[in-house]
Amino acid sequence: MTIDLSSPLELPCGARLSNRICKAALTEGLADPMNRATPELERLYRLWSEGGAGLVITGNVQVDRTHLERPGNVVIDGNGGIEALRAYAKAGAVAGNHLWMQINHPGRQTPIELNPHPLAPSAVALNLTGGYGAPREATEDEILDLIRRFAHVATVARETGFTGVQIHGAHGYLISQFLSPIANRRTDAWGGSLENRARFVLEIARAIRAAVGADFPVGLKLNSSDFQLGGFTLDEAIAAVGMLNDAGIDLLELSGGNYEQPAMIGLGGDEAARAPVRESTLRREAYFLEYAAAIRPVARMPLMVTGGFRTTAGMAEALNSGAADVIGLGRPMCVETDLPRRLLSGEIDRTPAWESLLKLAPGEVGPEVDAQRRQLIEMLGKQGWFCLQLIYLGQGKGAKPGMGLHEAFVEYPRNEAATAARLLHSHVQ
Repeated sequence: MTIDLSSPLELPCGARLSNRICKAALTEGLADPMNRATPELERLYRLWSEGGAGLVITGNVQVDRTHLERPGNVVIDGNGGIEALRAYAKAGAVAGNHLWMQINHPGRQTPIELNPHPLAPSAVALNLTGGYGAPREATEDEILDLIRRFAHVATVARETGFTGVQIHGAHGYLISQFLSPIANRRTDAWGGSLENRARFVLEIARAIRAAVGADFPVGLKLNSSDFQLGGFTLDEAIAAVGMLNDAGIDLLELSGGNYEQPAMIGLGGDEAARAPVRESTLRREAYFLEYAAAIRPVARMPLMVTGGFRTTAGMAEALNSGAADVIGLGRPMCVETDLPRRLLSGEIDRTPAWESLLKLAPGEVGPEVDAQRRQLIEMLGKQGWFCLQLIYLGQGKGAKPGMGLHEAFVEYPRNEAATAARLLHSHVQ
């Protein structure tokens, strides 16, 4: 049977997705100074709900207000805001789509100005210049508390109207750190062998499933590889998926990389740490499809692949090859929130390739800026450009695709600093 983007998908828990397109998780930075949901999030997620995707996944909702990926994260940590969460959930599912809350803890990838000594599996700092402090190794009691926190947030998600949750176990955040031999140097039952390193994510998945019941969708985002020598490998990902088969996962999203090697946005990665890539794969669009194809024979749950998809033909090929059951769209939907509807109707057959279109314009920076500095402005400017689009959409201003990279390079850190100042002020009140 031929599968297309409009084909429904029944998940193991019995829930049904109306089509095969997912608006993948994107960090929004739109929480209030107490890290609660806001009308800006309602406005943004209403746009995405009305955009036509069968599944919409939120940006990471944190389980601990002292550990944030950025200052504008939503957090569920005794900080109130339950009615705001209900309004957020209602707006994000207004068109009848599924709306899943992504649950996360950034671990050592917490910015230093928010926490100079964040919890991590081991006291191993990021190999990056500035921005992140020296982490401290979590105790056994703290690990057990973190598992309870993930389950608590999942319970709140169900109670407030979200139709599912996704555990964030990728991109170098805390669960990914436990899986990585580089970040996890423990010698107890939470480190060492893959079985021990995978124990944290397995216990979280089981605790969430027990808390939300058998009929509530529970997804997981997992690295197919860290793309670092000595890190979490494809072979380990395959073995970990085998362990997760009985943990109650309804949809496994495959990604890769971390802050040190940002393969999730098409950058970085030690070449020697990459799996061999067949010639046929070079013609494909998605970053992680080859890895999904390698994991498919082991995985008993549906698979989702996000990153790099551009054409409906490429998406259909991925679905019918069996490598993916759901297609995730991320950055393209920072500008055009109705892309799924237009793809499904046949109005368009491809998404805009903003990553390749965004370049510093002639004269945008002066001739005194050397090539290395230009490259840094382009890289960080792109990150800021996409994040600012979501802020503008949430504020009701509409996307600003004409924004220059240098403007984004300057404006995004300014916005984050102002948000952090409001957050830190609320902490001392």
